[in-house]
Amino acid sequence: MTKSAKLIKSDPSKRELTPRSIVKELDKYIIGQDAAKKSVAIALRNRWRRQQVPDDLREEIMPNNIILIGPTGVGKTEIARRLARLSNAPFVKVEASKFTEVGYVGRDVESMIRDLAEIAVSGVRSEKTAEVHDRAKALAEERVLDELIPMKPSRKVGVEANGSAEEEEERRQTREKLRKMLQNGELDKRTIEVQVTSDNIPMMQVFGPFGGEDLGANFQDLLSNIMPKKTKNRRVPIPEALKIFEQEESQKLVDMDGVVREAISRAENNGIVFVDEIDKVASTGGETRGPDVSREGVQKDLLPIVEGSTVMTKYGAVRTDHVLFIASGAFHTTKPSDLIPELQGRFPIRVELNSLNEEDFFKILTLPENALIKQYTALLATEGISIKFTDDAIREIAGVATEVNEQVENIGARRLHTIMTTLLEDILFDVPDRIVSTDVEITRDMVRDKLSKIVKDRDLSKYIL
Repeated sequence: MTKSAKLIKSDPSKRELTPRSIVKELDKYIIGQDAAKKSVAIALRNRWRRQQVPDDLREEIMPNNIILIGPTGVGKTEIARRLARLSNAPFVKVEASKFTEVGYVGRDVESMIRDLAEIAVSGVRSEKTAEVHDRAKALAEERVLDELIPMKPSRKVGVEANGSAEEEEERRQTREKLRKMLQNGELDKRTIEVQVTSDNIPMMQVFGPFGGEDLGANFQDLLSNIMPKKTKNRRVPIPEALKIFEQEESQKLVDMDGVVREAISRAENNGIVFVDEIDKVASTGGETRGPDVSREGVQKDLLPIVEGSTVMTKYGAVRTDHVLFIASGAFHTTKPSDLIPELQGRFPIRVELNSLNEEDFFKILTLPENALIKQYTALLATEGISIKFTDDAIREIAGVATEVNEQVENIGARRLHTIMTTLLEDILFDVPDRIVSTDVEITRDMVRDKLSKIVKDRDLSKYIL
């Protein structure tokens, strides 16, 4: 078997991420939208499959980018974010409407890849820092002990050699006693002097149409590398000194060159870019002037990034050929076919997400692991308040959310946040002063009394709910 025909060794942990198990995990946080979950699960599994094929064919397999079509608040962003967290992949969310065509002031589309590289490096650095945590902590302890009772070097020769050995042994025993006191927290109130670096490099802002904020950040990094770092002495409590020393020792132990190499590899092969509001850069026929003049230009700038190109970042070149792009949009006034044909071809998978109904809202309030009911129960429990919602009350909240979405503007599950805040406003305000009982039950009648007037008043519901 030739080198190019060898298969990459499979990662057992990733082998467990079958499409069915991915959907099962997504079901814990997102209600409904089975078609969208199925599509992203297949796309994620295909990335693992690509890593198992021979080298010569692996480069030819392109990701199946996806467009999620649906109104706001139905779970488009949450699906992409949970997918990235599930696969431990570098993830960045951007709004297409914030990008401008080259020549206009604003962010250039390549900045999304620079952000992806930054997130990837940060993630790998955190992992490597966690791996050396115990070693860094031990070295930090030694540095604190050095400040408290430094170990003097033994005398080489002479009459005082025996005395020096006894002195060193006594110093060592004292040091071990201090170590135990340090580990038990008995020295937390003592302070020591530490030397910390202070970056006194003036902030510089670069203006211009070519990604000024990114150019400014890179220029800042260049200055910090060239100019010598200044240090200053500070007296800090021992726990803070331990953190400072641990951070410094971690930086010494972590191989940043290796971190950057691994991060770029992750960004290129596992990175997920979620492009929201892509419908805002789609032009309906005949639009050639006005504020939308750069819409098609943004699409043309976006095309090579999605198609596969090399973007220079401060960590090196990043290829976008195998980055998974998930775009989303409501497409109320436009449709996916209004995108330029070349860009349409780079998003072969299209999934339409359903609007949420009353039953969906009831499930969203109760079933997910991060359900709003569970969140507010946990928040009030921190102040010793036990709050319970009857099923009828939750049904009423779901009904109000559905009614307001139909009458005013459909913002999906986000409506539940405003309704819950309005419903519990008085309780949340009075709890710290113990004006309310420690056991609170929310009933259907309470929900109706609190929300019925607002729902009926169209002007109020528009602004409050």
